[in-house]
Amino acid sequence: MATGLLALLDDISVLMDDVATMSKVATQKTAGILGDDLAVNAEKASGFASSRELPVLWQITKGSFKNKLIILPLAFLLSAFAPWIIVPILMLGGIYLAYEGMEKIHEYFFHRHEKKHLESLEEKSKEEILAEEEAKIKSAILTDFILSIEIIILALSTVKTEPMAVQVGAVTFVAILATVGVYGIVALLVRMDDFGYKLIAMNGGESKLGTFFVLALPKVIKTLTVIGTIAMLLVAGGIFIHNSEFVHHLVEGIPFIFGDLLVGAIIGAIALPIMMIVNKMRGSTDKE
Repeated sequence: MATGLLALLDDISVLMDDVATMSKVATQKTAGILGDDLAVNAEKASGFASSRELPVLWQITKGSFKNKLIILPLAFLLSAFAPWIIVPILMLGGIYLAYEGMEKIHEYFFHRHEKKHLESLEEKSKEEILAEEEAKIKSAILTDFILSIEIIILALSTVKTEPMAVQVGAVTFVAILATVGVYGIVALLVRMDDFGYKLIAMNGGESKLGTFFVLALPKVIKTLTVIGTIAMLLVAGGIFIHNSEFVHHLVEGIPFIFGDLLVGAIIGAIALPIMMIVNKMRGSTDKE
């Protein structure tokens, strides 16, 4: 009996070592996308009233965990029984990310001044603010869903030759890291100004470090908005380049970052007018 228990514990120890080793490999493989995930989600989680930042971020984090609970078992099942469907799903996700990226660029160049003008003319009601907040949360969770698929599938591809128990352990670790790590850092970023104000208060109204944090936050958010937009296009382009030989050969001579960006921008430029027409048709239907 004791021998059997020791053998079981030894098997568990070996399994945990294998999971730890492969988790490290999978994390290194997905590091680039995790970086993109951080930039995109930091941009998505910013722009809310100070008192609403953490509650909103918590809503997005809960949505991210739910996304992982949906994607993880589906990824293992599809990998085992229908691997052919994974690439089309990834490409659909890539189209959505490219559309989101190009939509932000379009808004910046064509609707930025119009938006500022409208905001200066009227104050939004509490209901309108809450409705906008809800829409932003849904958009952030949907974007997280797409990025989570890419992260989980890429992590799974690095451990596909391992036993199923190792696959499940390693990929689940990466999925949890993608949520806890990314949103933990985002929470620190969006509360940077509050930390600065506390430093200033603790030092009698003067603190160079506190002032730095307060003044740095708007610049960090603007920078993350730009990085997040570029990251969406890079991830989208990367999905198509890595999963389509035709697209891969088209950009073969271009350095990979510029190739990813170019492909993402082209896909987004095609998807944007189509989605604008669809949204207009939806608006007309709603009015009727």
